[in-house]
Amino acid sequence: MKKAVYRSYGPPEVIQIVDVLKPEPDMNEVLVRIEASSVTRADTMMRQGAPKYGRLFLGLFKPKNTALGTGFSGVIEAAGAGVSAFKIGDEVFGEKLFSNGCNAEFLCIAEDLVIGIKPNNITHMEAAPICDGFLTSYNFLKDIANVRQGQHLLINGASGSLGSAAVQLAKLMGAKVTGICSTKNVNFVKSIGADNVLDYTKVSMNTIEDKYDIIYDSVGTLSYKVVKRLISSNGLFMTPVLSAHILWHILWHPKKVKFAATGIKKTDELKRLFLELTDFFNRGKLHTNIDKTYTLSEIAEAHHYLETGRKVGNIAIINQ
Repeated sequence: MKKAVYRSYGPPEVIQIVDVLKPEPDMNEVLVRIEASSVTRADTMMRQGAPKYGRLFLGLFKPKNTALGTGFSGVIEAAGAGVSAFKIGDEVFGEKLFSNGCNAEFLCIAEDLVIGIKPNNITHMEAAPICDGFLTSYNFLKDIANVRQGQHLLINGASGSLGSAAVQLAKLMGAKVTGICSTKNVNFVKSIGADNVLDYTKVSMNTIEDKYDIIYDSVGTLSYKVVKRLISSNGLFMTPVLSAHILWHILWHPKKVKFAATGIKKTDELKRLFLELTDFFNRGKLHTNIDKTYTLSEIAEAHHYLETGRKVGNIAIINQ
């Protein structure tokens, strides 16, 4: 089978499509023929080995795990003898972290990990990125911030994968939402439910007078020092993007500034959030916006496009 790998840190050109043996499922695993997979900002950062202190975990001089991709959607082709939750032919989706990669033609995954039946009302390419944008943002909004009816959220990067998911989720949870994005994406952010949209090319953080219960910086570009005056007395500033700046403020303001790496939560906690999201999608309460699709052989182009910062929603890799 074919899969995408990177054996050194660097630009998208370090990605190679290689032929490897098709995996065989263990007793508690299913073999998924992948129809679509995701490409995320986290993938590009791991490929770059950035930020450099992350190489302490990824591999100091070269990556320890050379595979790419965490989100997938596809069809079960085989199952181990101990599998009871799924059967051959089931359409499934989910996420496999720290693994042999989902940007591939096949994947083996244990039935008790983050995998579930794909909702019938969405396509494989719409399902594949759900565990990036939606699962991460749902963890922040529900488990970290405990968003409640009537709260006011400011979401930075509202047109991206995490941000567009957060806008939809916050509205579903009864909050008022103000999104921040570029001029060309204002109408898109309004269309997914934002009550107000700020164009960052026209509005300075220093001129905003509103107060927010939660500021969710989904892309890690806001300065807490600048926006802290916008946060209500019991409010939070939170981000999934760790930096020295954020780490410093977490140390000094642990109740006001929050960072979390959703992927390292316990599997049962991730599965709980995942199943709740699946129910929302089954009921048509959420939807995935796909900006562009690429084939597996075009994955380097997908990484190039993601690095332009022009992505609206998600990117999907389609296996033909």
